[in-house]
Amino acid sequence: QVQLVESGGGLVQPGGSLRLSCVASGRTFSNYGMGWFRQTPGKDREFVAAISWTGGNIQYSNSVKGRFAISRDNAKNTVNLQMNSLKFEDTALYYCAADTWGSGSSKNDAYEYWGQGTQVTVSS
Repeated sequence: QVQLVESGGGLVQPGGSLRLSCVASGRTFSNYGMGWFRQTPGKDREFVAAISWTGGNIQYSNSVKGRFAISRDNAKNTVNLQMNSLKFEDTALYYCAADTWGSGSSKNDAYEYWGQGTQVTVSS
């Protein structure tokens, strides 16, 4: 069983930055692919960013490419999402997810474990 706990969400003005973190339980975190997804009311959960277990494969959605950066620290069982140049449309509940196959997929159904989410609100 893997438990994921996100933190770092909050209220930020357009153009601002936030750094989300996700801490995972379990001794084999370094084997997991990790992803960030987001969801707004009435919409499906959408892919944001993912990183493979080696860190060698990183993917971003087109909507965040060039503004967001995903990274991982296996010593701390943590995956981070640095979000810069935030826009109104980035407002969502952000979820961290773990893929025990390690691939770091952009597909929702590749992930077995999900956190509870952290809210990001971009507003002036």
